[in-house]
Amino acid sequence: MEHIWAPWRIRYILGKKSSHCIFCAKASQKNEEGLESNDEQNFVLLRSKSCFVLLNTFPYSPGHLMIAPYQHTPELADLSRDILTELMETACRCQRALQQAMKPDGFNIGFNLGKTAGAGILDHVHMHIVPRWEGDTNFMPILSDTRVLSEGLVEVYAKLRKELH
Repeated sequence: MEHIWAPWRIRYILGKKSSHCIFCAKASQKNEEGLESNDEQNFVLLRSKSCFVLLNTFPYSPGHLMIAPYQHTPELADLSRDILTELMETACRCQRALQQAMKPDGFNIGFNLGKTAGAGILDHVHMHIVPRWEGDTNFMPILSDTRVLSEGLVEVYAKLRKELH
């Protein structure tokens, strides 16, 4: 069995957390005029009736997305059938967009529910979609506590936004 280690994530996991929910904050932020959302600055890629998609700013790999319902709950079981359906349909749409824009070899898709399961944000359920490439793990994180990401967030955002709209 191969193990994939991400030791740099421990600083995020153990670090001081904000008292506000980042998903609720990003979902409701408006621009300076208060007229429309501040999506580009928040890396929000897509909004639908009951959920939204944003880039993870602490990605495991370029294109690491999160899909969150607008409903603030830590429990997947608290979401209605309609929200769950939209969440999964949005995940499929995002996977297709990632495939078109970034050509990954595979994906990790799922939920981390609870601290022990690796959830960095405990209060607001969200799904991760992590594109993966053959050989995308290397020695850099182990030897120098450094991640090598081949593309920046702004560039990935532009590619994916184009695919999703």
